[in-house]
Amino acid sequence: MTKTERAATIDRRLAELYPETPVPLDHKDAYTLLVSVLLSAQCTDKRVNLVTPELFARADTPEKMTQVPVAEIQRIIRPCGLSPQKAKAIAGLSRLLLERHGGAVPRTFAELEALPGVGHKTASVVMAQAFGVPAFPVDTHIHRLAQRWKLTSGRSVVETERDLKKLFPREHWNQLHLRIIYYGREHCTAHCCDGTACEICRTLFPRRKKPVVTRK
Repeated sequence: MTKTERAATIDRRLAELYPETPVPLDHKDAYTLLVSVLLSAQCTDKRVNLVTPELFARADTPEKMTQVPVAEIQRIIRPCGLSPQKAKAIAGLSRLLLERHGGAVPRTFAELEALPGVGHKTASVVMAQAFGVPAFPVDTHIHRLAQRWKLTSGRSVVETERDLKKLFPREHWNQLHLRIIYYGREHCTAHCCDGTACEICRTLFPRRKKPVVTRK
């Protein structure tokens, strides 16, 4: 198979496996999604979903969040890890949303990435899942699988994102990035598949025998 043929096979099979693509992070609007994605850095979505109900019960808007002491935010989100930095970022971005954007989450990459604690991946998730703008956020699962499937060299997540955007139809990006994440969690995991075991790896590379070493 060529790289283009592999991409088409992956796109088709993942759509069959995951016709629905709910966002794994519990949220009710763009603001709560933004905060949840920020909290998910170096933390599982499952743990974030255990923490955010208490946080959002205290404050689920930028206005309310600015009234919560940073120390209290940090206490609530401590199980997510990196709580001092994340608490400051949540407080800071909430303040800037009020000062610069009338309390609304901005709808451009540049404005989102100008907020404290918001990098390109976080901005991409918000743009894709809150506003429906085509984006291809690359997390560890996507970075790993793209290498196993020989869609990218994996030298960096920036390169992986660029390569995947070239291979897949723009109108598929928002659902496809979630489908790859689901598949990476359920089938082509870091420990249960080494590039030779799961269905898609075996379909794409039926003669592959050696494990695939991926870059982080």
